[in-house]
Amino acid sequence: MDSTVTIKDVAERAGVSAGTASRVLSGNPATSAAARERVRAAAAELGYRPDARARALRSARSHAVGLLVSDVRNPFFADIAHGAEQAALAASYVTLLANANEDTAQQDIYLEAFLTQRVDGIIIAPQGEGGGNLRALERARTPLVFVDRTVEGFDVPSVTADNAQGVELAVAHLAAEGHTRIGYIGGPRSVSTGRARHDAFLAAVARHGLEEDPELITAGDFRRASGGTAATALLSGRKPPTALLAADSLMAVGALGAVRRQGRRIGSDLALVAFDNIDWFGELAPPLTVVAHDARELGEHAMRLVLDVIEGRPAESVVLPMHLVVRESSTGRAAGA
Repeated sequence: MDSTVTIKDVAERAGVSAGTASRVLSGNPATSAAARERVRAAAAELGYRPDARARALRSARSHAVGLLVSDVRNPFFADIAHGAEQAALAASYVTLLANANEDTAQQDIYLEAFLTQRVDGIIIAPQGEGGGNLRALERARTPLVFVDRTVEGFDVPSVTADNAQGVELAVAHLAAEGHTRIGYIGGPRSVSTGRARHDAFLAAVARHGLEEDPELITAGDFRRASGGTAATALLSGRKPPTALLAADSLMAVGALGAVRRQGRRIGSDLALVAFDNIDWFGELAPPLTVVAHDARELGEHAMRLVLDVIEGRPAESVVLPMHLVVRESSTGRAAGA
């Protein structure tokens, strides 16, 4: 394609005015069938493509949605992105994907970029309020939707999962398997999911009459290495847990490696339950028990919500249920039982 081809070139080749060519290519029905045929043929012959930036300025729409996920390396957020992308394409929108890398400073950089790129709306799994760009979006009334995570003090539609339900299912299962000392590897409490799952764990432990030992609770940063560090600390304590609950998939992978490096066997020496049903968790030996929710559905719902906001339709927050997928990593005999 020759990027120097203009709509005037198309009009000249088709033998019509520039105004007629413009109306044809923008889909305006106020043109004759013959003109439409000549203009489209000329555009195809010359390799003409409309200037998306100019078109956005004229229409005040870019038909693009910014999607900012917490960590592109995390399969859970990759699935959210895929669900959002497919829902956008079905509505004739495209997504511009960005990675916050679990960092509010990087989040601010991409939010500023989205503002300058004139996206029609933004979906974000927020790390927190950050340095002010999230507030700037709110003040500018940019269509905005939170996915998976939220930030207190923002009146923004969101799509989240029922974290309390997920933690309760995991703790109830481990208690039924005979575990009374459950080690918890949580996320940072600066993030809404980190706080929600931590509080739900404390409540579930108390509800089931399990040991309430502060040494059983650790926190990572939703990354693999921190899960390994947390598991090592828990298993090196004066009275190690007989089961571990990891609050996300990457920390669960880190914990799994740490357990194996200590020569322990998952499922027989130690139970392990992870959040997020990553496809290959079921292929491990032993396969992992998981607290599952549909990440693709989170992304699809979030895209539909932001498109509702863009179009001025009502947009209500959604909380999706979780369920437990029981596999061999948590069904062996409770250690010490």
